Amino acid sequence: MRIVIEADSVLPPYEQVRSQLAEQVGDGRLPVGTRLPPVRQLAAELGLAVNTVARAYRELEAAGLVETRGRHGTVVAPGRDDATDRLHAAATAYAAEALRLGVPADRALALVRAALAAARPG
Repeated sequence: MRIVIEADSVLPPYEQVRSQLAEQVGDGRLPVGTRLPPVRQLAAELGLAVNTVARAYRELEAAGLVETRGRHGTVVAPGRDDATDRLHAAATAYAAEALRLGVPADRALALVRAALAAARPG
C-alpha cells in the first residue's frame, strides 16, 4: 500500500487518502480481507492529523469498500460493486476538475443533474 499526499493538490488530504485507497481496492492491489494500517499509524506515516485519516476511513466504509471490525482493525470489504467503484472514480475526477476550474459545488452538481436528466430514455 502506497499513499502520497501532495501539499499543493486542490484535493484536501483526507480525499487524497480516500481516493488512493479506493483506487487500490478497486484495481485489486488491496484484495478483500487486506488489513489497513491503524488510523494513528497511517496518520503518523503520512504526517497528517488522526482525524484526517479517520475521515478517509469513514468515507471508505460508507462506500462499502472497507469494514471496521473494532479491535481487529479495518479491512477491505468483500462484495465490491465494480459499477459503483467506476462511478466513484469518475465522480472523484469530476470533482477535482471542478475544483481546478473554480466551478462552485452547487453549479457542478447542477451540471451532473442536467446530464443525468438528458441521458434518461424517453
